[in-house]
Amino acid sequence: MTAYALAQVHAVDFGPDVVAYLRRIDATLDAFGGRFLVHGGAFETLEGRWGELGLILIEFPDYGRARAWHDSPAYQDIVELRTRHMTADVILAEGVPPGYRAEQSLAETDPDAAG
Repeated sequence: MTAYALAQVHAVDFGPDVVAYLRRIDATLDAFGGRFLVHGGAFETLEGRWGELGLILIEFPDYGRARAWHDSPAYQDIVELRTRHMTADVILAEGVPPGYRAEQSLAETDPDAAG
């Protein structure tokens, strides 16, 4: 199943390290089939609170490759360029299969509710 690396960006001190990170991150994704789906851009908060700087969303073919990318020497070699200059919440999340319906989650939380 597809997996995603998601970052909610709160603050960036843009400088040479962030530039170097941005120039190098794409090459770290290639071996793991990762690709950017969202990288900044326009957004609108409809509910709750969201960081002013928005969202980064990277897609991977599966959770294993997403985790392997994050833990890879190539990414670990550059991650400090970002973390020293950016405040963000970052997670990995597994996607759902094609045709998934929200009501399917009922079977996981309350088998009696899944009619």
